[in-house]
Amino acid sequence: MAAVLAVAGGTAAALLLPGDDPPARLPRDAVPVTVTGATGARISAGYLGVSLEYTALSAYVGRDPGAINPVFVRLLRNLAPRASPVIRVGGDSTDWTWWPVAGVPRPPGVSYTLTPRWVALARALARALDARLVLGINLEADSARLAGAEARALLRGIGSRFISAFELGNEPEAYSTIGWYTNWRGVSIPGRPPDYGVRAYIADYASVSRGLPAGVALAGPALASTGWLQDAGRFLAANPRVRLLTFHFYPLRRCGIPSRSPIYPTIAHLLAPRSAAPAAGVRAAVAAAHRAGVTVRVDELNSVSCKGRPGVSDTFASALWVTEALFELAQDGVDGVNVHTLARVSYAPFAFARRAGRWGARVMPLYYGLLLFGRAAPAGARLLRSEHPPLGGLELWATRGPGSVIRVLFINDSPQTPATLALRAPLARGAGTLQRLRAPGLAATAGVTLAGQTYGQLTTTGRLAGRRRMIAVEPVDGRYPVVVPPASAALLTLGVR
Repeated sequence: MAAVLAVAGGTAAALLLPGDDPPARLPRDAVPVTVTGATGARISAGYLGVSLEYTALSAYVGRDPGAINPVFVRLLRNLAPRASPVIRVGGDSTDWTWWPVAGVPRPPGVSYTLTPRWVALARALARALDARLVLGINLEADSARLAGAEARALLRGIGSRFISAFELGNEPEAYSTIGWYTNWRGVSIPGRPPDYGVRAYIADYASVSRGLPAGVALAGPALASTGWLQDAGRFLAANPRVRLLTFHFYPLRRCGIPSRSPIYPTIAHLLAPRSAAPAAGVRAAVAAAHRAGVTVRVDELNSVSCKGRPGVSDTFASALWVTEALFELAQDGVDGVNVHTLARVSYAPFAFARRAGRWGARVMPLYYGLLLFGRAAPAGARLLRSEHPPLGGLELWATRGPGSVIRVLFINDSPQTPATLALRAPLARGAGTLQRLRAPGLAATAGVTLAGQTYGQLTTTGRLAGRRRMIAVEPVDGRYPVVVPPASAALLTLGVR
C-alpha cells in the first residue's frame, strides 16, 4: 500500500481515499505515457495574474487605503508567491472612466469618475504585493487631452515603480456596433461610425496616445476577438511605444447565443477541446510581437463572457478548464494571463464581505484551478513534451524546474470514467509525490479540495486549511502508476537525477 502523508504541524498519518492507493503492479489497461525533452516554452515570472474592473476595486480592497483587505492580498500572493504579480485594471470600465478636467464636460459615454481615494487604494494594493499594474485609459472618448489627464493622474498618485503599462482602450473592434451611451431619445449610440475598422483604429490609437506621458510603456489592442490580431505587426509598427500586446479570451458567450451553438455556456461545451485554446492566428500574432521585442498577455480571461453563467462558470468544471487553458496559452507562446473578475458575477474566483471589522472570503472552484496551475508550472519552469496514444477525456501537461524537479499534471474531465496511466520519465529518480484536485462532481460549486486542503465555506486568512495530503508513488518496472478518478486532476512531482 502506498504511503499517504497528511502533513499538519509536523505530523503525518495514513489517510487513504478512493483512488489514492496506486497499484502495486502495472494494470494491463494502463495507458503508457512518456515525458521527454523541453518544448522551449518557459513560464515567466508573473505569468498568472488577475484583471479587475475600475468599478470593482473597492469591493475587493475596501475603502481605506491605510487598511486594505488582507484576505484579498493573501489570495493574490498565493498565485505568485515568489514574483511580483501583474494586475490589470480595465475591462469594459476602461472606456466608461475618466479623470475630470477643468472646463471639459464629461463625455456622454463616461459613467465612472476616478478620485484621489481610488488612486490611493490602487497604490496601496500595488505596494502590498509589490505588483505591476496595467491600467486602462479611455480611448472611446477620442480625446488625447482627456487620456493624458487620466494617465498623468494615475502616474502621479500611484508612481511609475508600480505601473507596467497604460492600456489604451478596450475591445475597440466593438466600438462601431455596441452602444457607448444612450441619448435623450433612448437610442443607443456607438462610439465610432459603422465603417470603423482596423486601419482607423490604428490611426486612432496613434493619435490619442500622443497625449500620454512619456516614460511608461503602452499596451493594446485589448481585443475581444482574434480577427484583428492578424494586423498585430502593422499595429506595433505604427505604435512603437506599445511594449505589451494584449487580447482577451472567453471560450463561451452568454449574450444572444442560441442554445444549439457550440459556444453556448454549458459544462460540456466548457470542457470541449476548443474551449481551452483561442482561435487560429494567435501563434502568428505572438510570433510577430516577439520579433518586435514585445511581450504578449491575455489580460482578460474567463469562462463565459457577459459576466459568466451560474451552473457553469461557478462550478468545479471551471477549475479543470482554467488549468488546461493556462497551459494551452503558455504553449502558444503567451507571456502572461490575467483572470478577469468583478463583484457579484458568477465567474469570480472569490467574493468578499466584511463583518464586525473583519474580512472574509468565499473561494470559488475556479480559484483552486489557478492554485493547481501555479503548483504545476511555477515561474521559471519549462514545458516538456509527452508521447502517448490518444487519451480520450484526459489531458496531460509536464514541466521541468525550477530546480531538479519534474511535474506532471493529469486532468480528467470525464464525469464517470477513471484513467489509469503508466508514466515513464527517463530523468526521474526514486518515488514521486501525488496531490489531487477533487470535488463531488463537475457541477459542484463547493466541496473542492487541493491535496486534501480547502478554504471551506469562508476563509478569514486566505490560507488553505486542513492536513495536506501527499501520496507517495513508487515506480513499478520503471514506470509510475497513476490513477486519475473521474472529474478530478492529479499532479505528480518527481525528482531528477
